[in-house]
Amino acid sequence: MIHPLVRPFEIRELRRIDFKDSILIDGFSSVGLVSSIVSNYLVTLLRLEYIGYVDSPYFPTVTLIRESMPMAPARLYAIGDALPGDKQLALFTSELQPAQNIVRPLGVKMIDWAMEHKCRMILSVGGLVIERDFDSDASDAELEQVAVYGIASTPKASKMLEEADVEPFVEGIITGTSGILLHEGKKRGFDVVVLLTEARQEIADAKAAALLMATIDQMVLKMNLDIEPLCIEAEKMEAQLFKLKEQTEKKAKNQTPEEPAGYH
Repeated sequence: MIHPLVRPFEIRELRRIDFKDSILIDGFSSVGLVSSIVSNYLVTLLRLEYIGYVDSPYFPTVTLIRESMPMAPARLYAIGDALPGDKQLALFTSELQPAQNIVRPLGVKMIDWAMEHKCRMILSVGGLVIERDFDSDASDAELEQVAVYGIASTPKASKMLEEADVEPFVEGIITGTSGILLHEGKKRGFDVVVLLTEARQEIADAKAAALLMATIDQMVLKMNLDIEPLCIEAEKMEAQLFKLKEQTEKKAKNQTPEEPAGYH
């Protein structure tokens, strides 16, 4: 339960960066950890810097250590050395999946932050529970049968999906931060694009993440990334991210009843 007198989320910036006209990527964990794999790959590929974090009493009491640097469980990255006029990218990510009781205020906080910093749009990625049986050795032909689906909050954002030949998400339910951002974007007239692909729920699905990365590249990065190396790099992150997720969720479950539970 969210206490009415407690601010559920604060975004703390460790350094000041101009985010005007930037693209904000929502990388909070989803089905198959696809969003976490995508966001971690983007951090490595674009050499994004850790420039802030999301602070909340509803987060578990854990600290992520990466290359001897302590980091918050929910982090903000950006291109630290971007010059005036260069494309800027902001990225929120966490290896943990927010519990239902905090998803709405978290999503609202993200779009508030994006609008306050005059970001151009929000791009949220996630997984759909898979309905077909692919093993870990799925071939390229099998991967081509898996579509990336998209839904947008405005006509302008919908045109971006059409130009990238993304399969429209016609009917269904979108949960998590993606669903909140999409709804808030529609309500406020702010451009939000949600990209989804089929993913296996109980494992870190690197192949699904690679398909999403290829679509993000086509829509935003324009780097002509090859999907095969993407799959290889994403697979390297699978075990590491899944182990990290298990460790942190175990810690969250061991919190005392008095501590607010914000992840599952």
